[in-house]
Amino acid sequence: MSRPTLPQPSRRAILAAPAVLVLGALPSGAAERRIVAAGGVITEILYALGRQDLLVGVDSTSLFPAEAMREKASVGYVRALSAEGVLSLRPTDLLAVEGAGPPDTVKLIAEAGVRVERISEDTSEAGVAARIRAIGRFADAADRAEALAGKVEAGFAALKQQRDALAARKRVLFVLSLQNGRVMVGGARSSADAIIRLAGAVNAADTVEGYKPLTDEGLIAAAPDVVLMMKHNEHAASPEQVFGQPALSATPAARTRSLVAMDGLYLLGFGPRTPDAARDLMAAVYAGPRP
Repeated sequence: MSRPTLPQPSRRAILAAPAVLVLGALPSGAAERRIVAAGGVITEILYALGRQDLLVGVDSTSLFPAEAMREKASVGYVRALSAEGVLSLRPTDLLAVEGAGPPDTVKLIAEAGVRVERISEDTSEAGVAARIRAIGRFADAADRAEALAGKVEAGFAALKQQRDALAARKRVLFVLSLQNGRVMVGGARSSADAIIRLAGAVNAADTVEGYKPLTDEGLIAAAPDVVLMMKHNEHAASPEQVFGQPALSATPAARTRSLVAMDGLYLLGFGPRTPDAARDLMAAVYAGPRP
């Protein structure tokens, strides 16, 4: 038996909602803020600053800390937000990374009377610190954000010393997915490229830009010493699955079984834990061949 299709609210109905959903939620004269975070890094930083009390909703990439998804309502995937779902939480603010969307949905939320603030996704060292400070100002926690940003900057400085001490640079290939024999990799100007470089390695896929499939010829030419992937809920691809791909089996990484798998948000979130993530990646890359 098929499930009935529920009628979708009209734009007019959504725009009429703020009187109840937003303003009606606040006691007369109150200045309570109700923030929806669209972006795991935003949630992580708000928790790190002790301002999770302001959060009423988070997106599905808000996996750290773990209690965020238990304590806060979910508004779905960061790039596929629902205006009705966000507005049902009676938010005063939507704090969203640049890639959050769809754009029409975010526009509709703003038209409904919710303040929308965009947060840069700059993956540089300066960008990480600036993001922490920006969210701190937004959450009235500027002093705590300054202290946290300073700690992160010190972590990056220590990481640079470790990078400078490396005798030679290994080639790392970030593999986003393996589907139907197509190997999707992280090329130049991707977040994967940024973390690989922070870890003192060379991005083996820097001949392409962004996240794109690489041909068998391209994979062989990339000649990675190490393959890097994300793991989800402690589940990761095995060396057999990865190096069973014909093109990857012909790489130096396959000969040494050098496969590194790390938590996705930790690796590519570019929040307060980034210096630690880059240091852990460096240790794994330069630890030598896997048994």
